[in-house]
Formats: sequence, structure tokens, C-alpha cells
Amino acid sequence: MRKKVSVIGAGHVGEVTAFKIAEKELADVVLLDIIEDMPIGKGLDMTEGGPVGKYDCRVTGTNSYEDTADSDIVVITAGRPRKPGMSRDELVDVNFKIVKPVTEQVVKYSPNSIIIVVSNPLDAMAYTAYKVSGFPKNRVVGMAGILDTTRYRAFISMELNVSVENIQALVLGGHGDTMVPIVRYTNVAGIPLTHFLPQERIDAIVERTRKGGGEIVKYLKTGSAYYAPALAVTEMVEAIIKDKKKILPCAAYLEGEYGINDLYFGVPVKLGENGVEEVIEIKLSDEEMDMLKKSEEAVRSVIKLLPL
Repeated sequence: MRKKVSVIGAGHVGEVTAFKIAEKELADVVLLDIIEDMPIGKGLDMTEGGPVGKYDCRVTGTNSYEDTADSDIVVITAGRPRKPGMSRDELVDVNFKIVKPVTEQVVKYSPNSIIIVVSNPLDAMAYTAYKVSGFPKNRVVGMAGILDTTRYRAFISMELNVSVENIQALVLGGHGDTMVPIVRYTNVAGIPLTHFLPQERIDAIVERTRKGGGEIVKYLKTGSAYYAPALAVTEMVEAIIKDKKKILPCAAYLEGEYGINDLYFGVPVKLGENGVEEVIEIKLSDEEMDMLKKSEEAVRSVIKLLPL
């Protein structure tokens, strides 16, 4: 029997996520939104593409949480997108009022599921889902670091004109302007990035990575990124469903790791059938730890705004 993944929120991130999960034949998908009939049409369109797309997994659109019952994974993308000039943190109040009731419905209908949170501000919304659900920490995880890292890798690829597959990188910290790309752990086919680029170009790529989401918001004007976020979520879903034990940067609940407690924060984790199966602690330099602490402070300032 196929696995079942429910995607809550049928906007651009949700619909592309649903499509990629079906296309890769990872699971049957339920796509839910509060807008009447809209997700039904999108789900039917994706299912009708199966014969030519050569996938048998189906996407069922719905307005009812009953159809999400007994999901193995629930992806929460629901929430307001950013507008030009708006930070992720400014979404905290409006999206808390969306993510909280969504999480309550997830608990009601899929009490054994793993929750992947995508809604912004990411770290705060993952924290919300964890506290509201009452799930163990390994079953609530936020998608952030994979997205930030893929942007970082893409920018390096563009700069060097080499395959994106050659580039290994790691971005830690909160999903915002204080994220911490770890240059020391960045390599191209095993060769340190510093071999290819001078420090000023590396610094420019790091800064562009931190502002990557805002750059796309600026160009789109009426929305935010969705292709790269959806692909990042799909990688997480695949790691869980196939029990790949894949080490990926995700927002995980920390209890002392990196000196951080009671916070969702971007760190390398081992992702498998049980969700977050291990938090990987790497050695950081004093400078890297200072940047990580600044990122921690930024995330905590947003968490304090949550009415939990």
C-alpha cells in the first residue's frame, strides 16, 4: 500500500510540492485548502497528468480535513506569503492564527503523522506546531536549511560555471537574514571553495544567500518563492518515506545541542522514517559560533511574539 502525504495549503508551494511527490511516486497526496473547490481542480489536473507523466500516484484535492485522515506525513504550507519590503518575521501574528488551528486538525485526523512545517516565519511556526501538537520532537520538523543551502549552492554554481551536483554546502541558523552559511564546510567536488574564489566574492554570495528569499519577493511583487521550497520539501518527504537516513539541514527542536535550548533552529539532522532521528553537532569556530548566537537571538525575539 502506498504511503499517504497530506499538503495543507494549495497555493504555489503546496501545489508544486503535491505534484513533485506524486511525480516521484513517493505517495498518494491529499491537497487541502479552505478556498472552495480550488484544490479539487488542482488535484484532478495533476492526476490526469499521470498517464503522460508516467506516475500512478494520485493527488486528491479537498476542502475537508476528514480526507487527510491517517496521513503518514503532513506538510503545512498554509499561510500568507511575504510582500515586497516585508520580512518573514512580520508574518508571525497572521500565520500563527493559521498554523495553530491547522495543527489541531492534523492531530485530530493524523495523530501518528510526521509534520513538516514550511509556513513563515519558519522557526516560529515549527515551534508553534510542536507546542500545539504535543507530538514528540522528532515528529515535527521545519523546512528551511535545505532551501537556504540549495540557494547558496546555486549561487556558487552560477559564479563558477560548474555543475550544481559538484557543490556541497551547509547553512545553519534561523531561516532569515541572520542565517549562517558555513564557508569552511563548503566545497566543490571536495575542493574547498576558497581555492576557487577570493574572500570578497564569497562574502557577496553569502550575503545574497541571506537575502535570497527577499530577492525573489522583490521580482514577483505579489508572492514569494515556490519552486525551490517545494523541491526542498520533497527531498525531506523522500528521506522519510524511503528511510534514507539522509543528513540534511532542517529546523529541529534543540535541547542543549550547540548550547541552545527550547528552540527550533537550523542544524544538520539525520532524516529517516522516524523523522528527525539525530541532531548532528559539528565543531564550529569562535566566529561561526558568534554568528550562530546572533541568529539564535533573532529567532528568540520572534518566538517571544507567539501567544503560546
